[in-house]
Amino acid sequence: METTSHAVLAEGLTKRYGATCALDDFDLTVAPGTVQGLLGPNGAGKTTAVRILSTLLRPDGGRALVAGHDVAKDPRRVRRHIGLVGQNAALDEAVTGRRNLILFGRLFHLDKRRAARRADELLERFDLVEAADRGVRQYSGGMRRRLDLAASMILAPTVLFLDEPTTGLDPRARNEVWEAVRSLLAGGTAVLLTTQYLDEADKLADRVAVLDRGRKIADDTPDRLKRELGGDRIEVVVREAAHLQPALRVLALVTEAGGEPLVDAEERRVTAPVEDRVAALTHVARVCREEGIAIEDIGVRRPTLDEVFLRLTGHRAHEGDPDPTTPARPDPSADPGGRGDPSAPPDPSAPSGKEVAHR
Repeated sequence: METTSHAVLAEGLTKRYGATCALDDFDLTVAPGTVQGLLGPNGAGKTTAVRILSTLLRPDGGRALVAGHDVAKDPRRVRRHIGLVGQNAALDEAVTGRRNLILFGRLFHLDKRRAARRADELLERFDLVEAADRGVRQYSGGMRRRLDLAASMILAPTVLFLDEPTTGLDPRARNEVWEAVRSLLAGGTAVLLTTQYLDEADKLADRVAVLDRGRKIADDTPDRLKRELGGDRIEVVVREAAHLQPALRVLALVTEAGGEPLVDAEERRVTAPVEDRVAALTHVARVCREEGIAIEDIGVRRPTLDEVFLRLTGHRAHEGDPDPTTPARPDPSADPGGRGDPSAPPDPSAPSGKEVAHR
């Protein structure tokens, strides 16, 4: 297979932890200058895939090339071409943002002048110039994440791995991170993004691979994945849970052939694919009023990735078992390098702190 056109190429990757198969025959290709989303619940295998591709774990089977280099046979060369931003920012809060970037530059073997120049370039690129000389402990969540991204770009990596980079951030901070990620693509950097946020994958990713219980069950553009559920969808939110079933019966009358309504009991929402959006909306509103179904909201929209995921897996993206490579409560003393399962034997090829500088 031709590999030079791929920033990332994975074929048949497998990883097991005892009886648990964290990754099962996983294939993936990522083109330069694109964002590939990895979508799935906890335990789906997203973090395992990232750790294998970033040389922090050895696969039990299959092969993977990153920037044209084999992750198992030539991990040191792979590390020269990648950046990694984990779920928790690895910054020194006792010093300024500028000093953090200079420290990472030195860890990447830049001399003092080059490290300082690169720090200034990245501070400007990620809109952190005004905060450059403030202590990181004074930064907002979005600013810390942008600084973390900047640190991962010290050597302008060919591939950047983002493992749930916006977990725990408020909407404004998430938007700041999204803008920073978009700015990376113009230079040809390929981004592999793992996330549980469906809107994040929808807004950022050129393609989305859906993982469930270690297996890839879909891989396409967000638009094509959504089109599989049909075109327009009518959505009704009822005021009382008791009105869900009556609303479901009403929507069944306007559902397009081959489709079916979907119920979200938690949100008191019923959705269904429709062919004629105006006629369907008018009919449903009239019948619900006639039958005394109290509606809190009604509208017509395109399908969401949340609905795609629910259809593919039978559950939502935030549901699932913990990833066996992710401790429930991270303990730096148990896993100082972020190298995966702390109970696993050490990997002699795994990078030292200076080689990847937390990335």
